[in-house]
Parts: sequence; structure tokens; C-alpha cells
Amino acid sequence: MIQYKAFQWLFFFYFYCFFGWCFESAYVSFKSRKLVNRGFMRGPFLPLYGSGAIMMLIVSMPFQDNVILTYLAGVAGATVLEYITGVTMEALFKVRYWDYSNQRFNFQGHICLSSSIAWGFLTILMTRVVHRPVEQFVMSIPGNVLFPLTMLLTVYIVVDFTLSFKAAIELRDLLVKMQKVKDEVERLQRRLDVIIAFSNAEKEQRRQESELSLAELSMGVKQRFASLKESIQNMPSAYGEGIREEIAELRGRFSHYIDTQKGFREMLGFYKRDMILNNPTMASEKFRNVLEELKRIVSGDQREE
Repeated sequence: MIQYKAFQWLFFFYFYCFFGWCFESAYVSFKSRKLVNRGFMRGPFLPLYGSGAIMMLIVSMPFQDNVILTYLAGVAGATVLEYITGVTMEALFKVRYWDYSNQRFNFQGHICLSSSIAWGFLTILMTRVVHRPVEQFVMSIPGNVLFPLTMLLTVYIVVDFTLSFKAAIELRDLLVKMQKVKDEVERLQRRLDVIIAFSNAEKEQRRQESELSLAELSMGVKQRFASLKESIQNMPSAYGEGIREEIAELRGRFSHYIDTQKGFREMLGFYKRDMILNNPTMASEKFRNVLEELKRIVSGDQREE
């Protein structure tokens, strides 16, 4: 293999980021039957594909004449890369941008056997078929043209990645805030249930309400306040001054939570909405319910536009 200069390696990385975006977006758009700008970044680049391609080229270098070792190196290298990337992104952003949990022989949802097997074949395809014409094309571009082009792409991609990273962090913070409000509304609801003294059947229903969305929980709390108001009007002697003060305090807290919820839609913003739409398989174990609620909000807004 030809020895590449640093800026040529960088250009290969950008080329395969773009190539991966074309492949992934076409595949997801076909499945969704609508155009989808796939990926973490807003521009037409998928860093995981670029990183995977460079990794394949590097790990296969010692085994260029042995297809079996090339395959095994690709399986090992790509699986490690996919796992490390998945774990790091989930730790940073609290969501998974891909999830293999529904696949057989998966590990923590970040990697799975079928994907690793495919990576090995892709390594062979990459090193023996795809990269050769790409290499010829890139090497045919004069250095005084390729270098400034690579630098321009670097500036663009760094800016795009920075904005996307910021949006992902803000989306994570929004999920944390929504989950906190949801937990508070659930606690408030349970306290109202104690005051109202629900029947056993209603208590059994309450156990299942942790799966409800924040909007559904809020509606349930409103109904409980309405029920309490009616009970107080019908049986004022059953509710002492202390209980009434607690109900008023709970109502004030609930009003604050409602105001906070109204701000969630505004906090989504352009980049975060696109990030959710462009990653329909985005998942989160800890924030599953509130993430699904955000997806419904964004999908509903898109249909209204």
C-alpha cells in the first residue's frame, strides 16, 4: 500500500464519512419512505463510517496478502471501535444513536454478532475493491489542490461537529430536566392519592402509571385536583386546615411543573429537533419514556408544518 501523507489520510476520512452518509441515508430513507438526513452531524458526514474505513485500512495493512486474516482483523477492529464509540456516546449524551438490543447475541446493545460478521466482509470489500479506485482518484489530485481542499473541509466539519456536539449535550440536559419533572409529578400524584384514599383497584392502576408520558401524568394530576375540589365542597368537615394547606402547596408546585413543561418544546431548538428526526433508532434505557415523548412532540410538529 502507498504511504499516505497526513492530509491524505484526513481526506480519506472525510471521503468515507460522506460515502457512509450517502449509504446510510439512502438505506434509512428507503425504509422510512421519506428523505432522512441520517447521522449525528447536520452535514452529509457520518464520522463512524470514516473512522471505520480508516480503521479497516490500518488493521489490514499487515495482512494484505491473506484474506482470512484481513477478515478477522476487520471483525476485531470494527467491533472494538463500534463498542467504544457506543459506550462513549451513551456516557456523554445519555442516549444510544444505534441499538442492537433486539438482535441475537448482542452485548449491552452496542455490538452484536451479525454486525461484527458483516464488518469483516466489509473490510475485505473495502480494502480489495472500494479503496483501490478511491486511492487512485485521490492520488491523482495535485497536492497544492488537495491540501487546501482538505483544510476547508476540516474547518467546515469542525464547526458542524461542534454545533452537533453542543446540540447533543443540550438534548441530554433536556432529557434530565424532563425526567426530573416527571419524577416530581409522580411523587406529587402519589401524595394526592394518599389524600384522596384511592381504592385498591385504583392503587393497582397507579403502579402502572410510571410508564405514562409526562403529559398523561399531568392530566391525571389535574383530575385528582378536580376530584379533591369536589370532595372538599361535598364534605368540607373531612378535610382539616393542615390538609387544605398541603393541597394548596401541592397545587402551587404542580403549577410550577406545568410552566416548566411548556418550556420544553421551546428548548428543543432546530438542531435538537433534526438530531431526533435523523436518528429514529435513538434509544435510552434511563430516559426511555421522556425520550419517546420528545420524539412524539417532534413528529407531531413536523406533521403540522
